[in-house]
Amino acid sequence: MLNIHHSAFIIHHWCMDWLNQLSFDKFILFTLVLTRVSGLTMTAPIFGAREVPMRIRAFMALALALLITPSQWNVEVQDPGNILNYLVLIGGELVVGVCLGFGIMIIFHGMELAGEMIGYVGGLLLAEAYDPSWDANVPIISRLFFLVSLSIFVCIGGHRLVMAGLLDTFQAIPPGNGVFSRSISEAFFTLLTQSYSLGIRAAAPATLALLLATLILGLISRTVPQLNVLVLGLGLNSLLIFGALALTLGTAAWTFQEQIEPALEVLLDALHTPLSAQWFS
Repeated sequence: MLNIHHSAFIIHHWCMDWLNQLSFDKFILFTLVLTRVSGLTMTAPIFGAREVPMRIRAFMALALALLITPSQWNVEVQDPGNILNYLVLIGGELVVGVCLGFGIMIIFHGMELAGEMIGYVGGLLLAEAYDPSWDANVPIISRLFFLVSLSIFVCIGGHRLVMAGLLDTFQAIPPGNGVFSRSISEAFFTLLTQSYSLGIRAAAPATLALLLATLILGLISRTVPQLNVLVLGLGLNSLLIFGALALTLGTAAWTFQEQIEPALEVLLDALHTPLSAQWFS
């Protein structure tokens, strides 16, 4: 009888140790998934907007992590052993999430650059609006371009594309295998190039019209010196800006729309994650 009780105690003790180890491994797995998701929800458009309260973003990240973790239940995460190794794992997961979110935001900044260029050429830099994303005042044309690009992003399902890209990263990069690679820095350099190119293309029609108007006003001032070119130029520039925006804002929005898919492809290629074609169908 004593041997039976002793054997039962050993089995019970072994089972409890196994369950404790199992729960610890799954907790580590959950924290890694939560870190990657949090990196996206804190930086990506729509998800990471400052207009959304921090508690809502944290709850969203927690809910997404709870939904994604069961799909990674069979992933074996090595025991970090100490807090330093654990922080390295956390940092790798954070890099993956931030790359997706901040990489897309770079394209949005290209549209804001277009608005700032138009405001600078048209003399409307003093007309500013409060931007909650930056917690500062920005030129009103930049704010307009940002809101238009944000609307286009939602209409084309960009938020779903970003979330699909996040889910694809879990297939190519299991939790605990976050990347610190040179390809990520190269991807951000490519995105910066695309962002500046987008800003120049979006601002080109209105900027060209304003430059031509300035040239014409200069010729008029030489021909008819009695005219007050300063007063006339300010009013004319304002009319030209709003007229050019009315005619070309749709083209700028279309240019922004075409840039979303290449930007995601660049980011996911840097993370060695193929983007499923079904998300663009």
